[in-house]
Amino acid sequence: MNSRRTFLRQLGGATTGALALPAFLETARAESFVQHNQRLHGLSPQQAATDEDYWGWIKNEYTVSPNLLNFNNGGVCPQPKAVQDAHIRFYQYCNEAPSYYMWRVLDQGREALREKLAELAGCEAEELAINRNATEGLNTIILGLNLKPGDEVVVSKQDYPNMLNAWRQREKRDGIKLVWINLDLPREDDPYFVEKYVSAFTPRTKVVHITHLVNWIGQVTPVRKIADEAHQRGIEVLVDGAHTFAHLDFKIPDLGCDYFATSLHKWLCAPFGSGMMYVKKNKIKDVWALLSSPEPDGPDIRKFESLGTRSFASEMAIGTAVDFHNGIGSARKFARLHHLQRYWTDQAQQIPGVKIHTPKDAQYSGAIALVSVEGLKPSEVDSGLFAKKIHAVGIVWENISGVRVTPHVYTSLKDLDRLLNTLDGIARAARTKS
Repeated sequence: MNSRRTFLRQLGGATTGALALPAFLETARAESFVQHNQRLHGLSPQQAATDEDYWGWIKNEYTVSPNLLNFNNGGVCPQPKAVQDAHIRFYQYCNEAPSYYMWRVLDQGREALREKLAELAGCEAEELAINRNATEGLNTIILGLNLKPGDEVVVSKQDYPNMLNAWRQREKRDGIKLVWINLDLPREDDPYFVEKYVSAFTPRTKVVHITHLVNWIGQVTPVRKIADEAHQRGIEVLVDGAHTFAHLDFKIPDLGCDYFATSLHKWLCAPFGSGMMYVKKNKIKDVWALLSSPEPDGPDIRKFESLGTRSFASEMAIGTAVDFHNGIGSARKFARLHHLQRYWTDQAQQIPGVKIHTPKDAQYSGAIALVSVEGLKPSEVDSGLFAKKIHAVGIVWENISGVRVTPHVYTSLKDLDRLLNTLDGIARAARTKS
């Protein structure tokens, strides 16, 4: 087949470690991207965010259901067709002779992929490990740091449960002390966050765990300002970036953190079960590998990639997800995501009984927003939405209560209008009932 022949050409040089990942930018889709991007020439990201013809074309690059509206991209995001195609091609290729093509060919592509991700992340390739998700990356760091009994770690009650459970394990096993803060959200106030964290620091604080974007509510935190205060006190900074990489427009070094992990199957729209971990180069030696490694306390970032047999097909298709993301552009993508959020939240808060619990300012929010309806539990609002085939998720967690709604770049304004009409009906019914 021609597609097979092209694919094999793309694999040329793999045995020498120069694997060329199947980039959609070398296909007909690239030409289409160029043509559609030309219409945005000279426009700011904010102006481009409102070009519905362009984003309509982006929507057609996804295979999302036309019947069920997916507003839970905060859980996991779908992949565009280009990424799905790359994944399938790699998967079929592996099945011709698995041990040969997986270990001797595709596995060699990790270095090229590492470089590609590093360029997007704005860091050195030697600071990035490719893994399966943010949970794995953060657990690797949490369980791998050299901490002793009595050492303190600052966490918040709004951090993600998997991470908090990892810290609780260290507390139970190693005798460290967790110092808890409770955030009153939403906020558009940097000093508030800085004060909350700094007030929890003591001479025994060794690590502060910061969630870059609080997944329950869509709140972006001023990580850099907190990190600067922490470093002045000799405290290391671990950032949960599960919801910010390829969502917000930033580079990892901008955060001033020592450690960072994200799920690439979220906002980058890479294959399910793909992730990335960043460890500042001079810190690598201080973190033990989570799984067995020839040198678990060594300075090589690759010690964190000893996962055994993994899905090489999904890993290699990450490169195509990066290409697709770059085709849109980080600034333009974020502007669109924030525009979608403001489009529906600005109108929703005009509905009697409906309240939005997410900041408006683009400095403090992106695509994710939390909504509640007076007199109804989150589960009731969630059920009311799903009755109209709108998929969101009810949230009740540490003084946060509502339904999380998360559009993506494939979401149209018509989709959001359908959401608004349904919310209006739910709120009207609740007022009548009361």
